[in-house]
Amino acid sequence: MLGGAYSAGRDISLGTLNWSLCPKDFQPQPATRRGSPPVDPPSSAMMAEEHTDLEAQIVKDIHCKEIDLVNRDPKNINEDIVKVDFEDVIAEPVGTYSFDGVWKVSYTTFTVSKYWCYRLLSTLLGVPLALLWGFLFACISFCHIWAVVPCIKSYLIEIQCISHIYSLCIRTFCNPLFAALGQVCSSIKVVLRKEV
Repeated sequence: MLGGAYSAGRDISLGTLNWSLCPKDFQPQPATRRGSPPVDPPSSAMMAEEHTDLEAQIVKDIHCKEIDLVNRDPKNINEDIVKVDFEDVIAEPVGTYSFDGVWKVSYTTFTVSKYWCYRLLSTLLGVPLALLWGFLFACISFCHIWAVVPCIKSYLIEIQCISHIYSLCIRTFCNPLFAALGQVCSSIKVVLRKEV
């Protein structure tokens, strides 16, 4: 992606192998300066340098995310949806049992075929579908940033003018009318009697 070799490192505390998408020679400048004495308001050159440092740190954070090869669903988005075991699909109620050998072979066949079929499909279609979904979400993000948000902002600016006109009409015409109707109806009294 950025033109460099990928690096693998071992996390000693957890004992898991993590792969980094960051090239080995990619080292941006630190984003903050700690321990320096306070100075007068910074010049534009210093602000530009700190802005560049911050941009480099953001680029590093985006492109150097480590991939955990042990926990591949850290946010548990597929916890209850596609986690399907043999017991979730096939079950025999009491009194209608098949032979024990058939049950064991069925379990093994289901588990192994599901495992290898998923591996084969992910090998053949995983990268093309990842490319497709990446392109789709990039298009959605582009449309949201460059079309949806500006349209909403434009609508809010334009509707503000209309809301002022609408509230002026309500205060001018409707408020006196409803106040007069309220005065007229305030003298009405309703009495309920129960006759036997």
